[in-house]
Amino acid sequence: MASGNLIVYASVHHGNTERVAEAMADELDAALQPPGVTSVEDVAGADLVGFGSGIYFWRHHRSLLRLVQRLPAMPAKKAFVFSTRGGFPRWIGHRRLKKLLHRRGFTLADEFSCKGYDTYGPLKIFGGINRGRPNQKDIAKARRFAARLADEQVQHKG
Repeated sequence: MASGNLIVYASVHHGNTERVAEAMADELDAALQPPGVTSVEDVAGADLVGFGSGIYFWRHHRSLLRLVQRLPAMPAKKAFVFSTRGGFPRWIGHRRLKKLLHRRGFTLADEFSCKGYDTYGPLKIFGGINRGRPNQKDIAKARRFAARLADEQVQHKG
């Protein structure tokens, strides 16, 4: 990736995070990539990088965390974090990824999270939680979040 915006995401079970990532990518004119094919050069060449996944055991997907752990120091590289989650607060699930990004010199622009349909483990027996999420309101919030980031990019360049 020569320049532009990049969203790296893992969406494993129900496509929750993929829907959010696609909405954000539309607003940011960003390329979408899974962590497994994202290179250091892809991240280094992007103006703004979004990192997101569902939250598993209070953290982002392991493939996303492994990618960030492999990255070299990237001082002042702008990034944002996003997720879909079951029922716990956003800050619990974002801590590990934010800490890894900070250690590599990234500047965190912001973070976004919304509820997502969750059928993991014993929740499957009961039909899961957050059925129908992310819904249209969640997707609209994701679009507004990304549009605000895009506006901030324009202001900083101009």
